[in-house]
Amino acid sequence: MSDNSKNNEMWRRILTGEMTEMTTMRRVFKLIPTNPRCKLCEAPFSGVGGRVLRLTAGKSPSRVNPHFCNACYSFLTSKPGGTEIEMTLLFADIRGSTTMAQQLGTTEYSKLINRFYIAATDVFSVSDAWIDRLVGDQVVALFLPLMAGDHHARAAIGAARGLLKAVGFGTPEGPWLPLGIGVHTGVTFMGTVGTEKGMQDITVLGDTANTTARLSSVAGAGEVLISEAACAHSGIDASDCEHRSLQLKGRAEPIDVRVATLDKLGALAG
Repeated sequence: MSDNSKNNEMWRRILTGEMTEMTTMRRVFKLIPTNPRCKLCEAPFSGVGGRVLRLTAGKSPSRVNPHFCNACYSFLTSKPGGTEIEMTLLFADIRGSTTMAQQLGTTEYSKLINRFYIAATDVFSVSDAWIDRLVGDQVVALFLPLMAGDHHARAAIGAARGLLKAVGFGTPEGPWLPLGIGVHTGVTFMGTVGTEKGMQDITVLGDTANTTARLSSVAGAGEVLISEAACAHSGIDASDCEHRSLQLKGRAEPIDVRVATLDKLGALAG
């Protein structure tokens, strides 16, 4: 077996949760209630736990890529690769962000976005999601077997509900942020990108990621567009939710989705 094949097989075992050493490490480190953390091993970077791990295991943020601890970053650069696995993705977009930024001004808009990032991080952390990125007016979370287990689609739908609640949907005051969300399940490539001597990061590529991004871009404020594939994987009965057949940009065939709002999501996620 070539080095590339060995690396890819290793990534498959990690992301599917078959590498018990990594799964055990993540479970132990996650018991330490401090954020931020290493994306891969869940080692905390701050608080008492972060200080202890820094002294005992040398785990501190990598100077090259602070999303990972130095140990995991060294691992990534020495074993670049990736694999295709089934997972569920969640993309959430702020509706009308350009107009909002113009109306609020740079300072107030940046405060609003930071509040959004904090809310999303809290929701995704308790939902066992891999936070792929918080950038601009969008947040992206991955629900994969390593973290969310076999019921990753159900976990993603629960996170969508949590995210709507976190930005104020369902409250007497109403939402403080107009958010549209897309949830989709499918086989996705996940692995390292970059050069062997340059920055390595982990990302997702392929049709599943592109489709989820498109779903979030056409979801109305307060809507969660859940693909039929995600519904089927979750085992939920979404027959009470509105059905739409969407022709998304870049796709030859339409995609069937169920449209869920906060009042429907409680039953779906439960």
